[in-house]
Amino acid sequence: MRPLRQRGPRHSWQPVRRAVAARGTCVVYADVDDWLPPDLDAVRLAADLGPDHGRLERMPVSRNRDRFVASRLLLKSAASAVLGTLPRELELAYKPGGRPYLRGIDQLDVSLSHTDGLLVVGLTRFGRIGVDTEQADRRMLELGTELRVCTPHELEALERVPLRRRNRELVRLWTLKEAYSKAIGQGLRFRFTEFGFGPRDERVRMLRPDGTPGTGQEWSFHSWLVEDAYTVSAAVYDPGFGDRPDSGGGLPLLPVLSDRS
Repeated sequence: MRPLRQRGPRHSWQPVRRAVAARGTCVVYADVDDWLPPDLDAVRLAADLGPDHGRLERMPVSRNRDRFVASRLLLKSAASAVLGTLPRELELAYKPGGRPYLRGIDQLDVSLSHTDGLLVVGLTRFGRIGVDTEQADRRMLELGTELRVCTPHELEALERVPLRRRNRELVRLWTLKEAYSKAIGQGLRFRFTEFGFGPRDERVRMLRPDGTPGTGQEWSFHSWLVEDAYTVSAAVYDPGFGDRPDSGGGLPLLPVLSDRS
């Protein structure tokens, strides 16, 4: 699985539809400016955002406000493309911990992350998904972050990583842990030193603090470098281990819809 770039509302959703139809899961990323409406006071935007429009009106003008708007539009557009509906027909709601979900839609799980100029959305029709992104060169090393984030096993493994790559490796571990915490609905409330991940050059697995396997085949984890600038990670829970017929899941995914549908 590789993340797919979505270059704006007019860009074709066919690759995303095909990915979800074939694998049940897709990660989509986009540039904030490709999804930012020219007028944030437009009447139509209230209908497109739904209840989130109330949050927008309380936010001061800032880049964070831009990311808020663009990320919600991307998520609702991606979900609607897969579900065969219109974005404004979907209501984005939030669990007590802030985890987004589509109200009244239990066939599709979603996750959302953004940083700087990048938006990331995760979609799965099989179980749960969490996604996270950070700037790949965000400084974390030697700030005490590794002691707050890493298990003893990860700290030992981190010392074996060449120094020039060590900070990026720590960013990768951080985003994997964030993605898993989002998938299980815990966010930052879950202590990151209680679980870890193996090195980049191996199949990514969750590990206990001592380095022994921590999950079974129902979980899969992925990390990518996108646009040569951002680390994107995803955690996917599939209780069926991905063993589904392509047309399963009960979603109107097949045949693949055209963009004019």
